[in-house]
Amino acid sequence: MSEEELQRRLQELEGKVARIGELEAEVARLREDAASARALAGMADRDVAEMRTTMRGHTSVLNALRETQLEQGQALNGINATVRQVAEVVGGIAAGQMQLAEQMEKHGTILERLDPGEPES
Repeated sequence: MSEEELQRRLQELEGKVARIGELEAEVARLREDAASARALAGMADRDVAEMRTTMRGHTSVLNALRETQLEQGQALNGINATVRQVAEVVGGIAAGQMQLAEQMEKHGTILERLDPGEPES
């Protein structure tokens, strides 16, 4: 083997050694990136679990609110029915009072005809 050939092979070998060093540095950097990605994925998983827990809580509150609104709606329907009944009774009482007033007026007219009263002196 000639000196030139040895020199060329040595340069190739040195290039390969340099490339291996670069690859080793890149592998170390990729390992760090992978570890960071695993840590971030773990944090994201915890965040998602917390969000799901929060959403379940919100859903429970909304369901309880819906139940309360349905109960209040039923109570209001009952109150409305009662108010209608009271209005009917009051209307009946008012009509009865109007009839009594008309009868009283007629009785007053009859009494005046029967006894116009004593003249004042």
